Amino acid sequence: MNAQSNYLQKPTLIHVIAWMTLASGVTNLIWGVAASGAALSTVVGVVCVPFTILPTILGVFELIYAAKLLSNPAQPVQPSTNIAVFEIASVATGNVFSMVVGILALVFYNDIVVRDYFARLNGLTPVAPVVPPAPITPEPPMSEVEVPFVPEPPEPPVDESIAPPSEETPAKPKRIRKIAKE
Repeated sequence: MNAQSNYLQKPTLIHVIAWMTLASGVTNLIWGVAASGAALSTVVGVVCVPFTILPTILGVFELIYAAKLLSNPAQPVQPSTNIAVFEIASVATGNVFSMVVGILALVFYNDIVVRDYFARLNGLTPVAPVVPPAPITPEPPMSEVEVPFVPEPPEPPVDESIAPPSEETPAKPKRIRKIAKE
């Protein structure tokens, strides 16, 4: 075994992406041929044949990409987000399986292990891992903290020409009941 094969061992997600893309490619080939055959059986369908051929073309591209991912030794290849987007768009032809594969492929392409693998495969520097922030040191308890002395502000001068408001609350007047005369 050479040093490069040890250096570029394929992560599990790369194998998952490759096998999903391969299965979607076969499905799209069968789907495109069946849709084209059904379209050719009607007069109106003959006009729609160019649209029914699109899954077949996507299937061929998926098979080529999956073969590159599964090759040993690994070939330099970029993550194919375009194929994943076209797989998602194939739901317009009624292929739900291909749509699910496209969504999963896009999710897997964003994984840090997959991005690091593609960066190493293509000779780029690996993606730097996200470093968590440094832990915050706790504050000392209030008993150990020195509180600076702050003098109280002086009271404003009192103007004796103005009568101070009385602090007494006035008494509630008593209610007197009147006796009704008959």
